[in-house]
Amino acid sequence: MTKPIPIERVSLPGSGLRLIADVAGPADAPRILFLHGGGQTRQSWGGALKQAAKRGYRAISVDLRGHGDSDWSPDGRYSLAQFEADIREVIRHIGGEPVVVGASLGGMMSIPIAAAPPPRVRALVLVDVTPRIEVEGTNEVMAFMESAPNGFASLDEAAAAVAAYLPHRPRPKDTGGLKKNLRLRDGRYYWHWDPAFMQMTRQAQSQIDFEGLIHLENAARAITVPTLLIRGSQSRIVSEAGAREFLKLVPHAEFVDMAGAHHMVAGDANDAFNEAVFRFIDRQVDR
Repeated sequence: MTKPIPIERVSLPGSGLRLIADVAGPADAPRILFLHGGGQTRQSWGGALKQAAKRGYRAISVDLRGHGDSDWSPDGRYSLAQFEADIREVIRHIGGEPVVVGASLGGMMSIPIAAAPPPRVRALVLVDVTPRIEVEGTNEVMAFMESAPNGFASLDEAAAAVAAYLPHRPRPKDTGGLKKNLRLRDGRYYWHWDPAFMQMTRQAQSQIDFEGLIHLENAARAITVPTLLIRGSQSRIVSEAGAREFLKLVPHAEFVDMAGAHHMVAGDANDAFNEAVFRFIDRQVDR
C-alpha cells in the first residue's frame, strides 16, 4: 500500500496579513512554491503538491489574500502590487530561492517577482498566463465567478454550475471535493473568496488592460531565470499569438502547448502537466 503524503497546514506572513498554506515534503529540500489563479484556492494544486513531495521537493501551496483560508484585505483592495508584495514576503520567509509555479493570477504576479529580486527565485513556471490575455476569455471566467452571488442551496447545485462551465470535464460522482472551495454560511454554500476581490477586478479591468500590460511586458523582458510557459491548447485566455509574443519578450523561455487542456491546465491534463513541470524543474535544481 502506498504511504500517504503528510500535508501540514501552516500560517505564513504576507504584506500586513496572514496567509495559509499547505506544505509537504522534506524540510531541507529545494522549494517549489505553487500560486493558484483568481477565485481558486491552494487546494487547486493538491495533485502537484503530492507529486512534488514524492519527488523529494519541499512543496508549498498558498492561499492568496482574499482566497481560501487566508486573510481578506482589510481595506477591500486587491491590486496586483498587493498580491506581489504578499508573495515576496512568503519567499523571504521560506527561503531557499524556490521555483515558482503560478497559474493565471498567480503567474501574473510571479512575472515581476522573477524579474526584480530580491528575493531571488530559482526558476519560473507560468501556467496559461502571459502579459497579453484575451478579453473575451477573461470575461467568461469573471462571468462564472459572479454567477452565484447568493450561493448554492447544495453541493449538487454547485457541481451543476461547475459542470455547465467546464463541459469538457467529466462531472465527478462524488461532490465532496467541492467542500474545499466552498464555505457554508446560513445554510448556503458560497465560493471561498472575498466578494470585494471581484468588485475591484471589474473596476480595474481597463487599467489592467493598458497600464498593467505595459508593466508586465517590461517585467517579462527583465526575466533572466529559467522559464517555462505552459499553455492549454484550448485556452480562451492565452492565445497562440499571446504565447508567441511572450516568447519574444523572454527568448530563453521554454514552451509547452498542452494538448486538449483549457485554461485550468493542471486540472484538465494532470499527468501530462506534472510530467512537463517536473521535467523542467529537475533540470534547474542541483540535487
